[in-house]
Amino acid sequence: MSGALSPTLELALELIRRPSVTPEDAGCQALLLERLERLGFRTERLRFGAVENFWARRGEQGPVLAFAGHTDVVPPGPEARWSSPPFTPEIRDGILYGRGAADMKGSIAAMVTAVERFLIRHPEPAGAIAFLITADEEGPAVDGTVRVVEHLEARGEKMDWCLVGEPSSEERLGDVIKNGRRGSLGGRLVVHGVQGHVAYPHLADNPVHRFAPALAELAATTWDEGSGDFPPTTFQVSNIHAGTGATNVIPGDLEVQFNFRFSTAVTQTELEARVGAILQRHKLTYDLSWNLSGNPFLTPAGALVEAACAAVADTTGEPTRLSTAGGTSDGRFIAPTGAQVVELGPVNASIHKVDEHVIGADLDRLSLIYEGILERLLAPS
Repeated sequence: MSGALSPTLELALELIRRPSVTPEDAGCQALLLERLERLGFRTERLRFGAVENFWARRGEQGPVLAFAGHTDVVPPGPEARWSSPPFTPEIRDGILYGRGAADMKGSIAAMVTAVERFLIRHPEPAGAIAFLITADEEGPAVDGTVRVVEHLEARGEKMDWCLVGEPSSEERLGDVIKNGRRGSLGGRLVVHGVQGHVAYPHLADNPVHRFAPALAELAATTWDEGSGDFPPTTFQVSNIHAGTGATNVIPGDLEVQFNFRFSTAVTQTELEARVGAILQRHKLTYDLSWNLSGNPFLTPAGALVEAACAAVADTTGEPTRLSTAGGTSDGRFIAPTGAQVVELGPVNASIHKVDEHVIGADLDRLSLIYEGILERLLAPS
């Protein structure tokens, strides 16, 4: 890419240069706050535990359109495998390389520059603009967006619309908008047996053998049929472990970690009850603990979805489609407040990988899409 860089690319590079491996922020938020304060945003630094977050708002009267994102990134892995250092961003043949280019420092840069241009044309929008930024999305997500939302809810401050900059696109910019996400329910199961010598199995009770038929039933169960908005609920074992490491010892316990990605067609309570019934039917002795990372949410057709779809079509000349596929996002903490939530960002093919990258021009077009959403929702009539 020759010539001067666009404001969006310049800001993206500045953010990528800061090695903000979760939960570190490495100065990203200070840079963003400075830009937003120059635009007249009232800003709040919100530190919870070891995590830096901020809430920034411009305008006292609603409706409130919030941009949400995270400055933390996943570890880059062995730097020697990168074609250029992960925190020394480079643009080669029009492609921006660096950790966070797609997930999601590029999106944050596009959000800021979109707001800057919008406010030049409309210094008095028909509502408020806000930013909710965290450094705890790629980690445990305990002291990040969820805590900021609790802070806002405690004082009665609401978002009407929230645009999350997660990399939603699959093949080309804007081809997919996420208007919901499946829920995530994890389980840790310990099946108890009796340890013994493999040559004397009648004196032991092998928990692996005990659990095998139950696992087969769990894996074969149809938990729901999904819906027009969600694929069917899935069950997956993510880790299974037993034994002492010796080949001649029957294990005394078997530990299994598993996860449900579930739709709105089933509830956490129903899933837990059905799993319990299967385990009891197979007469297992066990301990089971659950961890709900988030319930499913869906933003139906409405002002935000319509504005996002129209902005994509106008900017790219191509249609978009709505999807609820993929993993969880911080949208799961915002949707329960009643806000309409969508996720719209760059192509996700390289996220969390070595040589993470994004087409440079896509970030400029993403900024135009965000600006188009602002125009449709908050431009004075």
